[in-house]
Amino acid sequence: MDTAHEIRQFLATRRAKITPQQAGLPAFGGGNRRVPGLRREEVAMLAGVSIDYYARLERGQLAGASEEVLDALSQALQLDDAERAHLRDLAAAQRHRPPRRTARKHKAAVPASLVRVLDSMTNAPAFIRNGRLDILAVNPLGRALYAPLFTGSARPVNIARFQFLDPTSRDFFPDWNASVNTTVSLLRTEAGRAPGDPELTGLIGELVTRSDEFRAAWAKHNVRLHHTGRKSFRHPAIGEITLDFDAMELPAQPGLTLTAYGAEPGTPDHDALQLLASWAATEEEQTHHEDPARS
Repeated sequence: MDTAHEIRQFLATRRAKITPQQAGLPAFGGGNRRVPGLRREEVAMLAGVSIDYYARLERGQLAGASEEVLDALSQALQLDDAERAHLRDLAAAQRHRPPRRTARKHKAAVPASLVRVLDSMTNAPAFIRNGRLDILAVNPLGRALYAPLFTGSARPVNIARFQFLDPTSRDFFPDWNASVNTTVSLLRTEAGRAPGDPELTGLIGELVTRSDEFRAAWAKHNVRLHHTGRKSFRHPAIGEITLDFDAMELPAQPGLTLTAYGAEPGTPDHDALQLLASWAATEEEQTHHEDPARS
């Protein structure tokens, strides 16, 4: 990843998103403004730095910026928590310092103790992924929920590759546009955290080359934190289901995240989750019947 290029594009796209009115500035020039958002001099004024200094920052020269300058820049550009962290990751990468979560175990297998934790979650679909969105371990109910991803996919199963390169993903994810925007934002966040990861670079290069939708979303330079929310699926066996999720980073395994789904008891989605469990049990029984060696 060309860090200077990433810095240039990130700062320019954040600046373009904020109008003078949103920044509390008078809109001098009216309809004659040549930029959709703030001008460089306006950002410089809001951040309390010289125009020349901000211009150097936006040219990709963040290595010498202090924490105070990064804070002022984040405030001027109204960055959210994910964007602030991403800006710091980019600055750390340019200083050739280890960014956040440097001891990333991309090659390591998921410890057996964590696999046992997954398997003990019998009522909740759950899986462990890395920052590239490879699913590295999954419990039976999680495999059932994500069944289309495990049908004929290369290993490890990768959520982003399925979403953009497998046409069945558009049916599996009812709100496909929102889902893939989240995926791209997570990959962009990971690119800031691990700029030297060759497998991440390879994945992004593959998707940029093969998917117009990914290329357009990637160019927006959006990042996000993804800890909790709701996600909808259109499952081939049980139909539509919407589940709450929590995603928890694993401090003892840097770079790995455990995601678990659930539904409030007494709701149609909880009933659908129970139906999914029954379907998964039937599928497992049929598989063992057809292949006794797996029993």
